[in-house]
Amino acid sequence: MNQLTVAKFGGTSVVDAEAMSRCALILEENPNTRLAVLSASSGVTNILVALASGEQLPDARTALLGQLTEIQQGILNSLDKPEMLTRHIEDILVHIKELSDSAAISPTKALHDEIVAQGELMSTRLFVELLRSRGTPAVWFDVRKVMRTDDRFSRATPDLANLQAEVEKELAPLCANQLVVTQGFIGAAKDGRTTTLGRGGSDFSAALLAEALNAVAVQIWTDVPGIYTTDPRLVTAARPISEISFSEASEMATFGAKVLHPATLQPAVRQQIPVFVGSSRAPESGGTWIRNETDSQPLFRAIALRRNQVLLTLTNQSMFQVHGFLAEVFGILAKHKISVDLITTSVISVSLTLDSGAELLTDEVREELNKHCHLQVEHDLALIALIGNRMSEVSGTSSQVFKALIDVNVRMICYGASSHNLCFLIPEADSDRVVNTLHQELLPA
Repeated sequence: MNQLTVAKFGGTSVVDAEAMSRCALILEENPNTRLAVLSASSGVTNILVALASGEQLPDARTALLGQLTEIQQGILNSLDKPEMLTRHIEDILVHIKELSDSAAISPTKALHDEIVAQGELMSTRLFVELLRSRGTPAVWFDVRKVMRTDDRFSRATPDLANLQAEVEKELAPLCANQLVVTQGFIGAAKDGRTTTLGRGGSDFSAALLAEALNAVAVQIWTDVPGIYTTDPRLVTAARPISEISFSEASEMATFGAKVLHPATLQPAVRQQIPVFVGSSRAPESGGTWIRNETDSQPLFRAIALRRNQVLLTLTNQSMFQVHGFLAEVFGILAKHKISVDLITTSVISVSLTLDSGAELLTDEVREELNKHCHLQVEHDLALIALIGNRMSEVSGTSSQVFKALIDVNVRMICYGASSHNLCFLIPEADSDRVVNTLHQELLPA
């Protein structure tokens, strides 16, 4: 019976040799973990993104390359600088310099992805050597052999049918006999050019590979011991959740919980693969299991906060009893690949929210919308989502919530479409206080 587990380690988990050693110990203690998916070492991707922008002057590029070299050399030094690996990392650093020089002349999205992907290629090479130095056999695998995508650079979409076929042919035989180390976040277009999957890409990669391998579990190792009732940096009374359903976790991820990206859960849900989230710094502390069903189903499970929201109100006096207005509006948004979060309607208007939407509302988008309606745009708002179970079925739910919001100007409420959430939009200046109040009232220890 297949018991294969996939483990993903984030950037803070592989920031240096000491952190990598903790990850190695996690793998060594579970022989069923046959695939490790790594991010770039913490800080590396930010440096590479800056180099890929093409905006850095020569001295600034040199300084960034120096920082990048220092991070890699620090890990190499702890491994006693093995000759072949040292030469390989040095070659990658030279390649990055050449690519960044090209980006300074003519930056492109394809060049951006090629530069940014080098972080994962280096971290996985270093981690394989560290495992071998500890006596743990491991092989390096280039995920681009199996993770074929479209050519939407920086936001590439994997070809799932091709992924399944290539994993069965290329990756599964390796995992059957040994530990394999590969990259998250990156892939390759049909023509072989390197692509990246965008924010949360490493978690998504791990889940997709787990699905293709028919794994029994996905472990997401990060710097926090699981999913909390809310952001512990914001609410000191926040506490870890031992288990949570796919539905609840999806809502949390969608509405602002940073520990997990929404796309991560899609492959897990399709194949009912449990997902574990824990801290590589303290694996003994346990973490959160995300499953299809959980033993406990509380009315209120958690609170998610998403800042920097934009509210659009589109008004058309002729909207009353007129067909097609919403279709026209959403057609424009779809054309410009703008995703909507919350939506409410009245007789002559519709209000909707965008996440970090200011940069999405280009002059072209505004002009097209204004042809159909009067457009009002409000900024400096925050979206708060209460996550739980049967929320639209239990009498008195809303009264418990809004009693805590008596002195807050609530700009929008979305309730009833899902039994797992109640969302509302408020001024961002009030968000921290509101989250603390709601947690105290609805999620007491």
